[in-house]
Amino acid sequence: MQSPPEERNGPIGTILDVPLEGEFAELDPRDWVRQQIETWEDSGGTEGTTLRDTGLPCVIVVNRGVRSGQLRRTPLMRVEHDGSYLAVGSKGGAPENPAWVANLRADPKVEVWDGTARADYVCRELEGDERASWWERAVAAFPPYADYQKRTERLIPVFVLEPAA
Repeated sequence: MQSPPEERNGPIGTILDVPLEGEFAELDPRDWVRQQIETWEDSGGTEGTTLRDTGLPCVIVVNRGVRSGQLRRTPLMRVEHDGSYLAVGSKGGAPENPAWVANLRADPKVEVWDGTARADYVCRELEGDERASWWERAVAAFPPYADYQKRTERLIPVFVLEPAA
């Protein structure tokens, strides 16, 4: 596993600035996820910023694993509005949520890596009209989300990531 590039106060191979501190978990064993993160880290965020060959922008969300306590790096589609981001727990329309949904529900502090920029955010799960409004933005940014929702009986969870104060 390679260490992330230097950032803010020096190397962060094992420590992130507040609010998250701790060791990074091993990278996801799925090839495309591991490659996405490695490309981002190796380039300092100048590469690896789009989903595979689609050209659609991605961000990396760092969150704490609910069971391990380790920091997890998750590439997600870039859905941004007025400085806040959206995390969509689609898992391609699978019947269960991705593991990171439980992580965000347990600890709402995250860091978002958007290109070369990094910042701290606090997330909250959306419901009602606010969820509907953000869901429209999500589908506009990544149209397959609409199909993913049709594939599953669960309501795909969405979280807004707002800048930490």
